[in-house]
Amino acid sequence: MRYISTRGQAPALNFEDVLLAGLASDGGLYVPENLPRFTQEEIASWAGLPYHELAFRVMRPFVTGSIPDSDFKKILEETYGVFAHSAVAPLRQLNGNEWVLELFHGPTLAFKDFALQLLGRLLDYVLAKRGERVVIIGATSGDTGSAAIEGCRRCDNVDIFILHPNNRVSEVQRRQMTTIFGENIHNIAVEGNFDDCQEMVKNSFADQGFLKGTRLVAVNSINWARIMAQIVYYFHAALQLGGPARSVAFSVPTGNFGDIFAGYLARNMGLPISQLIVATNRNDILHRFMSGNQYVKETLHATLSPSMDIMVSSNFERLLFDMHGRNGAAIAGLMDTFKQGGGFSVEDDRWNETRKLFDSLAVSDEQTCETIAEVFAATGEVLDPHTAIGVKAARACRRSLDTPMVVLGTAHPVKFPEAVEKAGVGKALELPAHLSDLFEREERCTVLPNDLKAIQAFVSQHGNRGKPL
Repeated sequence: MRYISTRGQAPALNFEDVLLAGLASDGGLYVPENLPRFTQEEIASWAGLPYHELAFRVMRPFVTGSIPDSDFKKILEETYGVFAHSAVAPLRQLNGNEWVLELFHGPTLAFKDFALQLLGRLLDYVLAKRGERVVIIGATSGDTGSAAIEGCRRCDNVDIFILHPNNRVSEVQRRQMTTIFGENIHNIAVEGNFDDCQEMVKNSFADQGFLKGTRLVAVNSINWARIMAQIVYYFHAALQLGGPARSVAFSVPTGNFGDIFAGYLARNMGLPISQLIVATNRNDILHRFMSGNQYVKETLHATLSPSMDIMVSSNFERLLFDMHGRNGAAIAGLMDTFKQGGGFSVEDDRWNETRKLFDSLAVSDEQTCETIAEVFAATGEVLDPHTAIGVKAARACRRSLDTPMVVLGTAHPVKFPEAVEKAGVGKALELPAHLSDLFEREERCTVLPNDLKAIQAFVSQHGNRGKPL
């Protein structure tokens, strides 16, 4: 399997090199040169498999030539063996043909665990084989940071620096990051928003001189391995609901477009998916594109669903690449226009073709709380605000009541008590046993200005387990 850049000017790489590269040298994102495709009979034969075995079958084509089957199977069994629910990603029914896919049974209670528990193990495997050490710089709007730290905390050959917007993540999200100590773990609270953090990560990849020769690796969803891991649970959910003999629809809370792009890939790999709904909050750049063919950056707002407080959706470039017939030069031009402060539209025929699969909705904080209250009154289930946005969008945009609708349940509600309280849900939420003392734990975090040079100086000073790079 070879991987190519969405901007067409970077060399094609194998899986191992893509894992370590993150962002392509031309500023683009890596995607498979040729996507594997499974027959309906092959997909049907996977019904009933344990999650880690299904993951092996779905992901094996992406790592072929880089990781032997026996080693990959062991990595996957270890990855999903730490999840608290034996089904790993159980489905919970909300009404007759509407389901929540619970993706929050991993160590940090968010869907990011599916990819980042795997990414940490893959990095450890590849770096040990190569005898290399790397630096990870990641940006988080809340959940990626804790999942990345948890996934990489035991990696012998990794120093990890996570940037989060100061005072713009929930207390549980912050503490899940700042209470894990290690010589190789560094939390940085940036005096800015998530887009500022994400831009500094991208700029650091573009010019890595401050690392003095050490390789920089991405844990954000620009890293192909994360997208690859998220494809699996679309197959998992569909197989529980009669797929591939029947099609399934998905509503996906998303700000960076990575999670829903994985669903798009699952469909292109042969899984019958009839509809993908982009569910987002007030920061609605994706909704404005899907509903009106306008991709224009506006002011970023803080909301009750902070993991989607994003106005520059990195992974959207991967979809644009396919929309433009995989024309790297066209994508480079679009992204250059966007970076210079302009927005763009695409040709009507490309947009109309995309709308055959995608719908979208932007949901306000008020509507989010109303949905949390409505679902709790009807079912006794408490949704986190992101999942509630997914439910609201599913009910507003659904094309067919006959097709099972799966909402991706992206986080445990205990991570977002403010939204649950504002919704008027009286049910007390308790942290799982392994996090029961979270609010008593000591925190360690460095607040830095919204300045690229300050961030890079900190990384240079504190890398290599506390020794300057």
